[in-house]
Amino acid sequence: MSASKRELDYRSAGVDIRAADRLVNRFARLAAAARGPGVLSGIGPFAAVLRLPPGYRDPVLLASTDGVGTKLLVARQAGRHDTIGIDLVAMCVNDVLACGGRPLWFLDYLATASLAAIDAESIVRGIARGCQQAGVALVGGETAEMPGMYRPGEYDLAGFAIGVAERRTVARPERVRPGQVLVGLPASGLHSNGYSLARAALGIGRRRVPAVLLDELLEPTRIYVKPVLAALARYPVRAMAHITGGGLPANLARILPAGCSATIDRAALPKLPLLERIQRDGNISQREMDRTFNSGIGFVLVTERRSADELCRFFARRRLKARVIGSIGAGRRRVVMRGK
Repeated sequence: MSASKRELDYRSAGVDIRAADRLVNRFARLAAAARGPGVLSGIGPFAAVLRLPPGYRDPVLLASTDGVGTKLLVARQAGRHDTIGIDLVAMCVNDVLACGGRPLWFLDYLATASLAAIDAESIVRGIARGCQQAGVALVGGETAEMPGMYRPGEYDLAGFAIGVAERRTVARPERVRPGQVLVGLPASGLHSNGYSLARAALGIGRRRVPAVLLDELLEPTRIYVKPVLAALARYPVRAMAHITGGGLPANLARILPAGCSATIDRAALPKLPLLERIQRDGNISQREMDRTFNSGIGFVLVTERRSADELCRFFARRRLKARVIGSIGAGRRRVVMRGK
């Protein structure tokens, strides 16, 4: 090697392994606060060692992966990264829940140009908080420094949830029949979908935005796991839908069998001032709003008409203002949004 040539190492190439190791040790302490069932060995070895909880006769596993999209850009503009991890957990565990599963374990993936340039600890602290809300264990993750792939301060997140259910209780569209009703659980805000349209409508990234608006946009996605699992043990729930990208029309269509349609009563949907502002400022059609945002409803349960009122009261006792938002009818497989 030439004496005049500078020696190259991984750190000078942009990856500081020692700093990453110190950060991972802090992450492990945060993960220890998010405990769950069946964890024989979590963060530390090459893989988590997990055991299904007892009591299942014919258990099946359910797995989901997701991210939080361009809500990350709102977090970056606000300089707030403490709740985006809750969104990540919510997007995954609510999907497992919608299939009738009990989420058990969660893993995350965080990629960035430089860990020193982002608030990685706040991000993972949010993930741990989300796991606590869902009652799942944070059992592993990957923190990737990739200089050249991202600009300084940029990062991306992905989450992975695994749950369990009895095979016979896994949600199936054939359990949905005409005459049943749709019970909607309120969203906490936009959740984690539609942010590209919301940012364009509100001018985020092009002009200064009030901090109060950024805070409203960063309201974390509601995690429905604990109240819904409690409801499933008491009431005849036939199917469920997590209302994410595509809004009510696309996500309800996923649980409809052939020969069934769903009708949504717009008058029964909650009014979200943030959605009204986005529609007004962006001059967005109602059809586009319907198929982009959640319309104020984050989760839907299909139940028998005779059980709907008691199911709504059950959620009210848990501080969730559930409401009947529509019904299942006979006809072509589609979702109709009725009213203004």
